[in-house]
Amino acid sequence: MSKVFKTKPLRGELSVPGDKSITHRAVMLAALAEGESEIVGYLPSQDCERTIAAFQAMGIEISTTQLDEQPTLRIKGKGLFGLKEPGDVIDCGNSGTTMRLMTGLLSGQKFFSVLSGDSSLRSRPMRRIIDPLRMMGAEISGRSKGQYAPLAISEGTLSPIEYTQPIASAQVKSAVLLAGLSLAEPTTVYEPGRSRDHTERMFQYFGIPFERKGEKATVVGGAVFTGKKMVVPGDISSAAFFLVAATITEGSELRLRNVGVNPTRTGILDILLKMGADIKIEVQESAGNEPLADLVVRSSSLHGIKIDGALILRAIDEFPILCIAAARAEGETVIRGARELRVKESDRIESMAVALRGMGVAVETYDDGMRIEGRPDWLGCDCRTAGDHRIAMSMAVAGLLAEGGNHLDDVACIKTSFPGFIEQLSALSK
Repeated sequence: MSKVFKTKPLRGELSVPGDKSITHRAVMLAALAEGESEIVGYLPSQDCERTIAAFQAMGIEISTTQLDEQPTLRIKGKGLFGLKEPGDVIDCGNSGTTMRLMTGLLSGQKFFSVLSGDSSLRSRPMRRIIDPLRMMGAEISGRSKGQYAPLAISEGTLSPIEYTQPIASAQVKSAVLLAGLSLAEPTTVYEPGRSRDHTERMFQYFGIPFERKGEKATVVGGAVFTGKKMVVPGDISSAAFFLVAATITEGSELRLRNVGVNPTRTGILDILLKMGADIKIEVQESAGNEPLADLVVRSSSLHGIKIDGALILRAIDEFPILCIAAARAEGETVIRGARELRVKESDRIESMAVALRGMGVAVETYDDGMRIEGRPDWLGCDCRTAGDHRIAMSMAVAGLLAEGGNHLDDVACIKTSFPGFIEQLSALSK
């Protein structure tokens, strides 16, 4: 049990940890490249360590060091088909990104592998990636006909496909495209809306033949590509907690340095600005194919809005902290189109509804979202995080303003994406 108390204004500068989504993909492509890659500013979180350990188990030499005072990985890639069969089950821990993207990547390898994880990950649906991979010829089995892990991937013969996603998903798109790396013919994914495009940008950065036309993404695999040096931008999903904390804490002013502002990820900025937040975006030199900016945020009053469609898709990971902003806003905020949050690390819709009600905030839930009535004062509460890092961090931010502070039943889960978050939040309010 940990407690977060009411605080003074948040002031200063900080750098948030490296982007989790980009770190996962950088490790994967560096392992499949020929020769050494450096990944500067990678995220040394539990989730990303699972991906690193998976490739070490398949014979890839990975070492850690410091470069320009940033955590850095050195990865000696062995080419598209240089991985060896792992001698044991690959443990993905709580990382859905590791499991879903690795399932695609391993579908094109010529050996047997098994992916599993903790109880939370083993209860999360996997059929949405397995169905298109099976259409390619992948041989994948799992519990409930492949609905749940553990997933066993046997050597199969893949064929290229043109796959139309029923719902836009970066993980499904990436799993199919990563499987397509093993094929010398085009593999194409159509998506009904633009999901995050880190995989595609990294393909282009490594020189992998890739083309994007509207909602159509096509990769041609089979060719050799070489290792690169990559600089990982700060994770905007991690920055979101400080953006909201500074916005709702009177007298605050923060500068968040070198944050990734990929247009497929900046829904959080668009939403907060639409609600009345005072955020200045100062564009910096890009890192690889990823745009960067310093974000300067000052405290301001917020008003409720409606969030749905493409806007919530671009801020799906930021839903818990958006709930905290909405709870402080004048009027009501309605969030729809977020049904997939029912099957994240926890049921984030229900978890946040329970937490907000504990602080005295009026909430109505829907299958795909919620309606939140903002209020100017909050009660402190005992919060069950369900082992979900984003729930824990969001309720820690709320504890800065809740009367008597918030008690969190689990802060260890925060290490999944943001080691040192509580300490950094506390240091800014001294």
